[in-house]
This record gives sequence, structure tokens and C-alpha cells, in this order.
Amino acid sequence: MRLILALALIAAACSGAARSDQSSAITADGRATDGDTVSIDIRLFGADAFEKRQMCRTTSGCWPCGKAAQDYASKLLKANPATIRLTGKQSYGRLIGTVDVGGQDLGEAMIAAGLAVPATSYLKGDPTRAQRYVAAYETAERRQLGAHAGYYIDPAKWRRGERLSCEEGNAREPASR
Repeated sequence: MRLILALALIAAACSGAARSDQSSAITADGRATDGDTVSIDIRLFGADAFEKRQMCRTTSGCWPCGKAAQDYASKLLKANPATIRLTGKQSYGRLIGTVDVGGQDLGEAMIAAGLAVPATSYLKGDPTRAQRYVAAYETAERRQLGAHAGYYIDPAKWRRGERLSCEEGNAREPASR
């Protein structure tokens, strides 16, 4: 999931006491959002949110769950400062990290809202986070929040071309989810 975190990344890199003798460097693809603001992408560690153009389905029809995921993350990021901890790995050419927004794990919040799924295969080295993410998923599923109110394609499968029947260019629809 792409998150534009320009100032949040700077805040994370500079968190704690200011030190003039030490600097942190991050190498990433960046883009200018205006003349004096640069953004980079951070992929959430262990959480896979619905893609921006992805649709989910309820009994009343398809709805843009990917756009809802983006909007939800954006709302959380605008409401509080973010602390980013990079994992030192990359995915799809993007840095991977955890994002804490106002004391809340953004990945866990997205999963709890039914707008992301846990990617536990990436969390083998962090079993505590994996347990929290799975618990958040199960709660969202039980409460039928977000995509759990109907049917959806797993984001990884959606990126590979699977689509719900209500999406343009659909390939095939799963029997249930």
C-alpha cells in the first residue's frame, strides 16, 4: 500500500533528542509534491491493504474498498504524527516499515477496520505483531467490518489479475469470502 508520508518520515528520522553530530540517511525513490516537499513510499510491514482501484462486493453491489482503505489511512495520518520504523527490506521497490500513528499501529488499524488483511508470512520474526494482526482480522471478520461485510479478492490475488464479477476486466470470482 502506498502511503505518502513526507513530513512523517522526517519526524521519524529526527525523533528523540536532536543531534547535530549524527544523521540518518534513507535511500528511496522520491517525488516532489511541491517545490519544497518530497514524498517517499513506505509499504506497511505485515499488512496488505486493498489496492486503490480494488472493489469489494456486498448484497447491494460493489463498492470501492481500495479507495476506502486509502482514505482511512490518510485520515489517520492527518490526525496524528506518525513514527516510522523501517525493517531494512524492500517490496515492489518500496521501503517496508511499521507506522505508528498517535500510538496506534497503522497496519493493525487497517486490518481492524476490515480494509487490509494480515500478511503473516512476513511476520515470522515478529510473532507478537502477527498475533495482534490475526486477532484484529478475526474481530473485523466477526463484526463484518469493511470488506468482511461481503466478498473480496485478497489484495495479492487482485494484483495478479483476479477480479470480482462486478469489476471491469474480471477474470474470475471466488465462490466465497
